[in-house]
Amino acid sequence: MRAAALVAAAAGTALAAPAQAGAADQVAVHQQAVTAGQRQAVLDYWTPERIAALTTPALGNPPAGGPDGAPWTTDNALPRTTGRLFFTDHGEDASCTATVVHSANRSTVVTAAHCVDNTDLLGDDNQWVTNEMFVPGYHDGQAPYGRFVGRTAVADATWLANDQQHGETYDAYDQAFVAVNPNERGQLLETAVGAAQRIGFDRPGDVPSFSFGYPRASADPAREGLPEYTGERLAYCQGRAREYPGTPDWPEPPGQFGPPCIMGGGSSGGPRMTGFDPATGMGTVVGDNTQAGFFDASGNPCALDSHDDCTRYLVGPGFSSAVTEPLYERAQKLS
Repeated sequence: MRAAALVAAAAGTALAAPAQAGAADQVAVHQQAVTAGQRQAVLDYWTPERIAALTTPALGNPPAGGPDGAPWTTDNALPRTTGRLFFTDHGEDASCTATVVHSANRSTVVTAAHCVDNTDLLGDDNQWVTNEMFVPGYHDGQAPYGRFVGRTAVADATWLANDQQHGETYDAYDQAFVAVNPNERGQLLETAVGAAQRIGFDRPGDVPSFSFGYPRASADPAREGLPEYTGERLAYCQGRAREYPGTPDWPEPPGQFGPPCIMGGGSSGGPRMTGFDPATGMGTVVGDNTQAGFFDASGNPCALDSHDDCTRYLVGPGFSSAVTEPLYERAQKLS
C-alpha cells in the first residue's frame, strides 16, 4: 500500500486467540455505533458542510471518458448497491467506497480494510476509524435511500499490524466488512435499496472486470475535476484485470488484480466485479480496490516513481475462501 492507498479505538475490539492468518479465529470484530445515542451522534456529525468539505472542486473540463474511467449513468441495481463510505481517520474526515452484498442480516457492505482500520501517515498507531456511515446511491450530496451508520466492523487480525512498509505481508488482507444499522426510517439496508450484489471467493483474476468507486481525483489531467472525480458521483472502469506483482523494492503478495483505471483517492473499497451485466447492474464482487499499479507497454511493472509512459491499473486483493470468507461469515451473522 505504501503511498498508493486510495483513501481519500482498540478497546472496543473483540479478537479470538491467534491462529493461522485468515482462519476464522483470526477475525477481528470492532463495535462502532451500537446504541441509539451513538448512532444519532454519527448522523449529527456528518453535516452537509462536513460532506461538502470532502468534495474536490470542479475544474470545468469538458466531459470525457473511456474504458479506463467514465461516469456510471444507468439507473439500475449498480448505483443502489454501491455507495460512499464516510469516516474519521486519526482525526481527519475521509471517504471510501463500499458495496451491498447479500447477507443473512441484510445489512452488510464490503470495503477495504484501510477504510475501517488504518495507520497514521508514518505507518504507525493503527486505529479503528470512527463516525463510519454508508450512503448507498450517493450523488451530489444526496442520500436517496437513507444513511446507514456502521454498527460493527470486521477485518482480519493480520491487517491490524499493518505498517504501510510491508505490502508483501499485509496487502492481501486489505479487505473488510461493515454491518450497518437501519437507516433513519428503520429500514434494513437490503430492504431500502431493493438489491444486493453476489460475492465470490477464489475466482480467476485475469478476466474481464468492472471496478466502481467514488474517486476524488483522476490520474488523467484532462478528466480531473469532472463530477465523477470529485467524490460526488459514481465512476467506473472496465477491462481485463491484470495481476500486479509490485516492484523489486516494493513487492506485492499474489492475487492483486485490477483493470486499467484512472480512478484516484476515494475509490478505495469499491468493488471489482466479474460476470457483470451493465443492463441490470448486477454481478459478483470478487475483490476490492486498494491501490494503483503501473505496467509498461511490454507488460512489465513500472517503478512507482517513474511511470510517465506506463498504464495505470487499479488493483486490490482477490477475495478468497482463506481470508475473505471467514470475515464475510462473521459479518453477515451480526445483528
